[in-house]
Amino acid sequence: MKSFLKLLNFEVNRFFKLYLTLIGLIIVSQFIGAIVVSKGYMNDVNQMMYKKQLSMSQYIKDYGSFSSHQFVGSEWFLLPIFFSIAVLMIYVFFIWYRDWFGKNTFIYRLLMLPTERITIYFSKLTTIMLLVLGLVALQIVLISIEIQIVNSIIPTDLQSHFSIYDFDSLEMCDRLYPNTLTEFILIYGVGLIFVAVLFTAVLIERSYGLKGIFIAIVYGMLSFGVFIAPLLVNRLLNGYFYTLEVFLMELVISIIVLVSAIWIANYLLKYKIRV
Repeated sequence: MKSFLKLLNFEVNRFFKLYLTLIGLIIVSQFIGAIVVSKGYMNDVNQMMYKKQLSMSQYIKDYGSFSSHQFVGSEWFLLPIFFSIAVLMIYVFFIWYRDWFGKNTFIYRLLMLPTERITIYFSKLTTIMLLVLGLVALQIVLISIEIQIVNSIIPTDLQSHFSIYDFDSLEMCDRLYPNTLTEFILIYGVGLIFVAVLFTAVLIERSYGLKGIFIAIVYGMLSFGVFIAPLLVNRLLNGYFYTLEVFLMELVISIIVLVSAIWIANYLLKYKIRV
C-alpha cells in the first residue's frame, strides 16, 4: 500500500502543472462567459424593450426568458470542458509512452522498483480517475459561483428557473454530472473500464512490437463487443429481457472485462515486458 501511494503521488505530481493550467482555463473561460452571455442577453432585452416599448412581462411573453441553454450551451462553458476531456484522453496514452520514450527510458526504473509491477498499473489508473473526478468536483463548485454572477446581472424574473443550471437540458452535461449516486457509479465505472482496457492495449503493443498494434486493436474491439453484447442481444430479441435483467448481465460483463484487463496487464508486466 505504501508503494502504491508513493507511485500515485509521483504520477499526480507529474501532471500537476498542466492540470492547474486546465483548471485555470475552465475558471477563466466560464467566469468570463457568465459575464459576457449575461450582459449580452440584457443588452438585447433592453434594446428590444426600448425599441418596441415593452414591459418586462410583455417581453417574456413574446420572446421567452433566459434559459440554461444560453450559457451552459455556449462555447464559453463547453469548450474548456471538451478541451480538458481531450487532454485527459491523450494523457491516457502519454502516461505510459512518456516512460518508454522520455529521457533515460524511465519505465525501466519503475519496473525495477521492489514492488509488484501491477502496482504501477493501478497507480496510473487511479491517477487518471482522480484527475477526472477532480475536474468534475471543480465544475460543481464553479456552478454555484456562476449562478451568483448571472443572478447579479439578469433579474430572476427574466430567468426560466431560479437556477439557470438545469443540466438535464443538455445530454452531455447530464452524462458528465449525473443526478444520482447510482448513475454516477455507472457512468464513471464505465469510464474506469474504458481506461483499464486502453492501458492493457498499450501494454500489449509494448510487449509484442509491431504485431502488438494489431493484437491491441483486436483486444480493444473484442472487449467493446463483449461489453455491449447484452444490449445487442436484448435488441435483437426485441426487448425480451427485463431492464433489471439487462442491467445485471451488463454488470457481470463489466466486471469480467475489467478483471480480464487487469489480469492480462499483470501477466504482461510480469512475463513479457523485460528490463
